[in-house]
Amino acid sequence: MNLRSRNKVNASFSMSSMTDLVFLLLIFFIIVSTLVSPYALPVDLPVSANKTTKKQNISLRIDRDLIYSVNNKIIDPTELESVLANSLTNGDEPSIVFHVDQAVPTGETVKVLDIAKRNKWKIVLATKPK
Repeated sequence: MNLRSRNKVNASFSMSSMTDLVFLLLIFFIIVSTLVSPYALPVDLPVSANKTTKKQNISLRIDRDLIYSVNNKIIDPTELESVLANSLTNGDEPSIVFHVDQAVPTGETVKVLDIAKRNKWKIVLATKPK
């Protein structure tokens, strides 16, 4: 009497489907990582096709030699916040049109943007049209 079962249970595990999933995930992450890279493209910001429709209240300029001017009056960079605060007191929606030269370091631009954010002023970065 042979009572053994004819169907044997195979104890091995097939890895082919697991490797397919791993390769698909690998391809997905490679593609996504190339799209997210912040160093992928050089940026030249001062050219734009957009035009502002907001009424200009204050004009702030920083030229190539880091000379700051507010409404065509040269000011000291350390007094920038107080000069802007005095100029923006009139009007219900204060806004600044910011003209910055391409040669100005990004740190100087960020300082001005930080001042505007701290005081909750609206700031528009002016660009030359294409």
